[in-house]
Amino acid sequence: MDVPWLLVAHGSVTALVVVSFLCGQWPIFEGTFVQRINHFLTFGAYHHLLRLVHAACGNGARDLVLGVESYCCDRPNPILQIFYVAIIGVTYFIIVQTSFQYIPGYYVSGLHRYLSIVAVAIGALLFVLTSFSDPGTVTAENVSQYLSAYPYDGIIFEEKECSTCKIARPARAKHCRICDKCVARFDHHCGWMNNCIGEKNTRYFVAFLVWHFLICLYGAVILGFILAGELKERKVVYILTVYYGIDNSFSGLFPHVAQWLLAVHNTQILLAVFLAIIALLLGGFCAYHTHLCLTNTTTNETFKWQDYIMWRKKVNDAKRLLQW
Repeated sequence: MDVPWLLVAHGSVTALVVVSFLCGQWPIFEGTFVQRINHFLTFGAYHHLLRLVHAACGNGARDLVLGVESYCCDRPNPILQIFYVAIIGVTYFIIVQTSFQYIPGYYVSGLHRYLSIVAVAIGALLFVLTSFSDPGTVTAENVSQYLSAYPYDGIIFEEKECSTCKIARPARAKHCRICDKCVARFDHHCGWMNNCIGEKNTRYFVAFLVWHFLICLYGAVILGFILAGELKERKVVYILTVYYGIDNSFSGLFPHVAQWLLAVHNTQILLAVFLAIIALLLGGFCAYHTHLCLTNTTTNETFKWQDYIMWRKKVNDAKRLLQW
C-alpha cells in the first residue's frame, strides 16, 4: 500500500528538481524556494565541489575541473547535442522493447508503431535544422542590410561598434562570446543546439520546442491508453470487486490497481511520468517563446528591458531622496 505514495513522492521530488534547475530563474519564481534550489544546483553545489576537490586533491585537480568547465560552458562543444541524441535514442529504444508488444491493444491502434517513427524523425530533422543552420551571422558584407532593417531605439540599443568583430553592431544584435560572432536579432545561445538562436533559425527552434512538447505529450497519452487497455483486457477491476470484494469506488480500487500496475507495468508508468514531466517543462518553454514571437521580442531584449527598468527605478528613487 505504501508503494503508490512512494512513487508519488519520488515523482514530486524529481519534478521539483527538474523544474527548479530549468526554470528557477524565471521571474515568476523570484524570491521562492524554487529560485533558491536553482541557485544551489547551478552555483552553490559547484562551488562546494570546487572547495572539496581543492581540499582533497590540491590545485592541480581544481584546475582540471575549471578546465572542464571552460570547455563545457565557454566554447562551442557537442556535449549537450550528444546528450539529446542519447536521451531520444535510449527512450525510444526502451519504449520499443517494453511497450510495442502491447500495440495494437484495446485502446491503441497498430498505426501508432509507425506514427512514432515519423514523429521522432521529424523531431530529429528539426534538431538538425536548428543546430546547423546559420542563426543570422552579421558580417562586413551584410551589416548594412541589418542596420537598415533594425533601427536603433536610443534606449536599450544605441549605435556602437562591436569591439571583437570591428563592425557596426546593428540594433537587436549581440556578439556571442561562445560562438565568437555577432548574431542578428539575437535571442540566446542554446547549448542543446550548440548554436545561437537568432533571426534566421528562430522558426526552427520554436518548431523544435513545439514538436517535442507534442511528442512527449503523445507518448505519455499512448502509454496511459496502453495501461488502461491492459486493465480492461485483464479485467482487473472486475476481479478485484467480484472475487476479492473490494469496494467499487475510486478510493477503494486505486491502491490495489496502482499496486498491480507497479508490479506488472512499472516500466510503462516510469516512462509515462518521465514524458509527462518533460512535456510540462517544454510546454512552459513553448508558451514563453510563443509570447516572445507574438510580442516581436527576444530573450536577450527581455533581460535588457528588465535591466533598464531596474536602472530607471534606482534613478527615480535617488531623485526622490534628493528632493527630501
